[in-house]
Amino acid sequence: MQATPRPEPGTLQRRALFAGASTVGVLAAVAALLPSTPTQEEQTQAAPKAPPERGGGYALTDHVKQYYQTTRV
Repeated sequence: MQATPRPEPGTLQRRALFAGASTVGVLAAVAALLPSTPTQEEQTQAAPKAPPERGGGYALTDHVKQYYQTTRV
């Protein structure tokens, strides 16, 4: 009976390559599914403005200006 040849030390075996690739894929999938925490800047921007005291909640923002530009004939 003939012994199976052993690879030289330092060569990458096929099983180790596939195991490493699988590990990297699983880690990438887990990282993509984890919820991200908002930064301090995002939390500050997300805070809603206080409503005006005398009513009139309309504000001419950049978004509204852009809409008006698109509706001009």
